[in-house]
Amino acid sequence: MIKSARPYDADRHARDARVRDAVRERDAARINEAVLTLVAECSERMLNLRKRVDSNTRDLDAAIEVVDWGIRTFGSYVGWIDINLTVTPTTVPLLFNLLADPSLPIRLATSVALLRIVAKGLKEPGDKLSLFEVLSLGEVLDALETKTRAQQVERGSETDEGEESYREALGKLLNVYGSEVAKLTDDCPNEDVRKEATKLMAQLLPVLLRFLADPYDDTCSTVFPLLQIILSGYKRSRKISTEPINDTKRSFLTSLLQVLLTKMKWDPDADPADVDEDDNTEFERMRKDLRTFMDSILSIDQNLVTDAVRTLALSTISAYQNGISLEWHDAELGIYLVYIFGEINKTGGKGRAAFCHAPSVDKERRKATDYSEYPLTTHGEMLYALVQSGIASYPHHAVSLQFFETVSRYTDFFKIRKECIIPTLEAMVDRRGLHNENPTFRLRLYYLFHRFIKEAKNDISPDISASITQSILDLLPIQVEIQENDESEEDPIADAVKNSTFDSQLYLYETAGILCSLLFRSPEQQAVLFLSLVKPLMDELSINLHASTKGVQDIVAIVKVHHIIMALGNISKGFPDYPSTTSSTVSEGHALPPLEVLGQVAQAILVCLEAMNVHKAVRDATRFAFARILATAGPSVTHFIPPLMANLLAHFEPSELVDFMNFISLLIHKLQRDMFDVLDQLIGPLNAHISALLSQPIAGTDDERAHIDTKKAYLSLLNNIMTNKLHSIFTSERNSPTFESLIDSLRQQAEDVSDPSSQKVALTFLNKGVSVWGQPASDSTQEGLLGFDRFIYERLVPSIFRIPSSAGFNIKDGQMMVVLHEIANLLQSICHIRGPEAYNYLLTVFLPSQNWPPETALQFTKELRDLDGKNFRKYFTDFVRSSGSSS
Repeated sequence: MIKSARPYDADRHARDARVRDAVRERDAARINEAVLTLVAECSERMLNLRKRVDSNTRDLDAAIEVVDWGIRTFGSYVGWIDINLTVTPTTVPLLFNLLADPSLPIRLATSVALLRIVAKGLKEPGDKLSLFEVLSLGEVLDALETKTRAQQVERGSETDEGEESYREALGKLLNVYGSEVAKLTDDCPNEDVRKEATKLMAQLLPVLLRFLADPYDDTCSTVFPLLQIILSGYKRSRKISTEPINDTKRSFLTSLLQVLLTKMKWDPDADPADVDEDDNTEFERMRKDLRTFMDSILSIDQNLVTDAVRTLALSTISAYQNGISLEWHDAELGIYLVYIFGEINKTGGKGRAAFCHAPSVDKERRKATDYSEYPLTTHGEMLYALVQSGIASYPHHAVSLQFFETVSRYTDFFKIRKECIIPTLEAMVDRRGLHNENPTFRLRLYYLFHRFIKEAKNDISPDISASITQSILDLLPIQVEIQENDESEEDPIADAVKNSTFDSQLYLYETAGILCSLLFRSPEQQAVLFLSLVKPLMDELSINLHASTKGVQDIVAIVKVHHIIMALGNISKGFPDYPSTTSSTVSEGHALPPLEVLGQVAQAILVCLEAMNVHKAVRDATRFAFARILATAGPSVTHFIPPLMANLLAHFEPSELVDFMNFISLLIHKLQRDMFDVLDQLIGPLNAHISALLSQPIAGTDDERAHIDTKKAYLSLLNNIMTNKLHSIFTSERNSPTFESLIDSLRQQAEDVSDPSSQKVALTFLNKGVSVWGQPASDSTQEGLLGFDRFIYERLVPSIFRIPSSAGFNIKDGQMMVVLHEIANLLQSICHIRGPEAYNYLLTVFLPSQNWPPETALQFTKELRDLDGKNFRKYFTDFVRSSGSSS
C-alpha cells in the first residue's frame, strides 16, 4: 500500500528494476528457499497446535501471523522471479493446503500469490499450458466454490463478511486464470495447445456460472471480465462462420441466460422507491451490466435470447393471471422483460409493425385501417397478456410502476389493440396510479400519464377524455411549501420556485389540456371543460395577487402566482399548435381552442405581470406561459405582445432580454405576416433598450458575456425579420425616423473585429438590406428605398474595405475567414443589385481614392463582375491574404 501511494519517480523506478535484476541473478533462489522453508515450518507448527487441546492461543496466533506474512512476501516477488523456483512439487501442495486453511488472512494471501503465479508471463504457450496442468487450478476452484457456497447456504440470512471476501478472492483468481486460458484458446498458433486449453476452459465454465449466480454482487462481478472475453470469442467465431453454434456453446449460453435473468431480480428486502438508497443505485448499475452480457448473447443467437425472455415473461404474467402467488421481485422482473423486449428484438418492425403482422399501409390510410384482425407479434402477445392480466393491481409499487413504464413506452401497441386503452387508463387514473398514496410514485405517474395520453390521444374517444379530465381535477390544486434554507445565498423567491413536485405537476396540466383539446368537435363542451380547468387557477391567481401586493413581501403568494401562471401556460400547451402560415393548408382541419377563454387567461397573466414585474420569477413564468398561449392561439392574442414587452423590460436582466428576443423570433417563424403590427410597435422600443444596454461600459467577464449574447440574439432577430419578408416594419411610418440610425449601427457592428460571430450576422443583415432597399429607383416593381444608394456608396462600401485592413483582423482565424466570405457576398450583392453603376463607382471613384493601382482596380472589378459566388470568395480571400503579406 505504501509503495502504491508514493508518487512515480523515474530514478526510483530504474533503481527498483536494477535491484530486481540483481536479485534474480544472485539471491532469488536463497530468498525463495528461506521464505518457503519458514512458511512450511510454521504451517506444520500451526497444524500441530490446532490438534492439541491444551495449545497456547498466543503461540497459534504467532504461527498464523508468520505464515500470513510469509505468503504475502512470497506473493510480492513471485511474479518476477523464475517460475521454476516458485512452482515445484513442494510448493504446489503447500499453497493449495493454505488456500483452504481455517485462517482467513492466510487464505486471502494465498489466493493473491496464486493469482500472480497464474498471471506471470511466459514466452512459450506450451510452458503456460504445462503450468496450468501442474496447478490443476480448475479442479481446486471447483471444489472450493462448492464448499464455500454450501457454507453460505448454511449461514442463511446471516452475513459473514470475511467469508464473503474469500469467495470474492476465489472469483478474482478464477477470472485471471480463465483470462490466461482464453489467451491460449484464442491466440496460440499451436493446434495441440489450443485443444488442451479448450478442455481447461470447458472445465471452468460451470464454475464461472456458479460465481456469476452468487447473491453478493461484489463476488458476482469478479468474473465479469472473463465472461466478456468468452462472449467476445463466441461473437468472433459467429462472424466468420455461417454454421449454427455447436451444442456445447448453446448449452453454456442457455445456462448463462438463466443466471443473468435470475440476477436481474431485485433483492426481496430492497425498497426500489428509496432514491437515496445506495444499494438501489448499485442494483441498477448491475442490471445494466447484465443487460450488456445479454446483448452479447443476442448477437450470437438472437432466438435464444428472445425465446428465453418471452417464456419467462409470459409464464410470470400467466401465473399472476391464474391466481398463483408471486413474489414482488418475480412479478417486477416479468414486466421488466416486456419493457426491454423492444430493444432485444432486433428483427421487429417499427411502429404498429412491431406489434402485429400487418401489410404495409400508407400513412394516410393507417388511421382508418382495422388492425385488430391481424395476428400479434411476440412483443404484441406479451403486451396484450400484460394488460389483460391485471398485474397493475399487484400490491407493490415497484411492480405497478414497471407496468406503467412499459405501457407508456409502447403506445403504438394500443393503436392495434384499442380495447386495451380503457383498462390501462383506468389503472393509471385510480389508486393504482395517479391517486396512489405514495407521493414519489405519483410524481413519476404524472409524467408517464402525460406520455401515454400524448401518444395515444388520437385513439381516445372524446367521451372518455372528458371523464378522465374530471377524475384528475382533484390533483390540480397547487400547494406551496417553503423550505427553510438558511445556508442558501440565493434569492429566497428564486430558491422557493425550484420545486420538483410542481415540475412534475406541470405534466398533469399539459395532459389536462390535451384531453380537453380532444373535444374539438363539440366547441361548447370543450369551452366548459376548459373553463373548469382554468377558472379555479385564475381565482387563486387573483387571491394571491392581492396578497402579494399588500406591501409586505409574501413569498408564498409570489411563488403561488409563479406556479399558477406556469400551470395556465401548460394547459394551453396541451392544445395543438396554431398552423404555420407557410403551409398552403393553413386552416384546413385545424380546430381552434376556446379563444375567448384563452384571451381571458392571457389578460389575467398580464395583469399580474403589471403589478409584480419587479419579481424575476413572475417575469420568467409570464414568458413561459405566453410562449405556449401564443403558440396555441396564434394571431388572436398577438395584441398582448407590446404591453407584455413593456412590462417585461421595465425590470430585466440581460439574460431575460435574450430569452425575450428568442421568443419573438420563434413567433415570427410561426406567425409571419400576422406579426407585422406587433413588430411595428415593438422594434423601436426594443432597439432603444438594446442600444442603451450595449452602450454601457463592460465591468467584467460576466458583463462581456452578457453583451455578446444580447448582441447575438438581437442580430438574429433582425435577420429573422428580413428572412420572413417583414422588412417593411423598419421603414414604416412609425419607425422610419430611426431607420438610418439602426442601419448605421449595424454597419458599425460589422466593423467590430473583436466579435467576429456578431460581425458575420451583421454583414448578413446588410446583405439582405441591400437586396431589398438597394434596388434602383427606376425599377417600379421593386421596393427600393430612396437615398439608400448614398448609404451604400458613402458608408457601406468604405466599411467593407476597412474591415480586412484593420489591425485586429487575423486572416488565419477561422471565424475571420467566415467574415471575409460574408464581405465577398455583400460586395457581389451590391454590384448585382446596382448593376454597372456600382462597378463604375468602384473602378473610377472609390478604389482610386484608396490609392489602388489602376491595373489592380481593373482586375478586381473584372473578377467581381465575372466570377460566381464560390470562385469570387476564393479570389477575394487570396487577394486579402496577398495584400496583407505584401504590406
